[in-house]
Amino acid sequence: MTGPWPLTADRDADGALTIGGVSVRELAREHGTPLWVVDEADLRTRCRRYVEGFPGVEVTYASKAWCTTGVLQLVDEEGLLIDVASGGELFTALNAGVPADRLILHGNNKSEDELERALDAGVGRIVVDSFDELERLERLAAAREVVAPVWLRITPGIDAHTHEYVRTGHDDSKFGFTLSLGLADQAFARALELDHVDVVGVHAHIGSQIFGTDPFIANVEVALDLLARWRDEHDVTLAELNLGGGMGIRYTHEDHPVEVHRYGKAVLESVDERCEALDLPRPRLIVEPGRAIVGPSTITLYEVGTIKELPGLSTWVSVDGGMSDNIRPALYDAEHDVLLANRVSDAEPRAVTVVGKHCESGDLVRDHAPLPRDLALGDLLAVAATGAYTASMASNYNQLPRPAAVRVRDGQVQPLVHRETEEDLIRRDVPLR
Repeated sequence: MTGPWPLTADRDADGALTIGGVSVRELAREHGTPLWVVDEADLRTRCRRYVEGFPGVEVTYASKAWCTTGVLQLVDEEGLLIDVASGGELFTALNAGVPADRLILHGNNKSEDELERALDAGVGRIVVDSFDELERLERLAAAREVVAPVWLRITPGIDAHTHEYVRTGHDDSKFGFTLSLGLADQAFARALELDHVDVVGVHAHIGSQIFGTDPFIANVEVALDLLARWRDEHDVTLAELNLGGGMGIRYTHEDHPVEVHRYGKAVLESVDERCEALDLPRPRLIVEPGRAIVGPSTITLYEVGTIKELPGLSTWVSVDGGMSDNIRPALYDAEHDVLLANRVSDAEPRAVTVVGKHCESGDLVRDHAPLPRDLALGDLLAVAATGAYTASMASNYNQLPRPAAVRVRDGQVQPLVHRETEEDLIRRDVPLR
């Protein structure tokens, strides 16, 4: 298969979709639906493509895309660093056995507890996002008589031309020190006065789901120009530059993202050209893919429960999940390819609206999905590229238990996440009687 489906996606002799050599019929029968299915070979291949496409660069998995123990262990085995953006993500990574010095702590509002835990664990880098955090970190590190290695997150003033909710590099952003307002300069000058914070580099991330390399090249130029200016003004040459992530992936057949090797080539050539022009030694470079690693590796399986035809209007196909396991269509107007998974059909396709089972009109899986006219109750639908920001943003809306997740490879199935039970839903409740 081609398009947005995982590398091992195929059809068996009975016409059922297979992932990793395992039929979706078997997966649904043994593990239920909704079900997240991770193609392990796909995930590992994408890790390796990033390492190969960015030679000499530290590739880091942005765990906010999907932070679960098994996924972190897989990307750790492939040699990627891991960034975490909360105490919970830090806990999960350490619990997965990831060495602390291979972790990077992000976040625009890190609590004292999160910073203390990062310092005590010895995380590799802390990305400082505000003046408040800079002073907080100095105090906490001083109390421990340690020096915290940090990157200053700068806001480079680049509009990545993506959805407003995932743009982070424009001037008016909640993230980082805005360069155009002089805040990055002030933060660096202040950091140089501190005894227990050591600025070893900068971090500049401009957004997510970006197609094309021009915004990334612009980010390189802005960041390196800043490092050269700080060298000239402060006689300090910072040795590390984290260029963030954000390269888009294919969610539908209409999406055409840049291939990793072209992305890497464009970025690294730009770095070398700019460093030469600025007489600046090439810094240690870091990139942070998250969506691009785990997103295409995973599909979601649903079962069709209701088909409602409104003559002259729409045909509504309801499945047994929805916005509680994939909020992206409601939140970002995102689209995912959807196909009939348990069989093939010669019936003429028609455009239907695939929706979830939640009490919400915006509970959309895919509008205008081309599915065969003989679609029936009990059929399985597969939704492509659901590895990123689905499980990590899942909820219990309408008290639905969150799905299970499995990884598949070479005909073998292994659980990644157990399905929640209804008992799990009330485990934290405190009864009044």
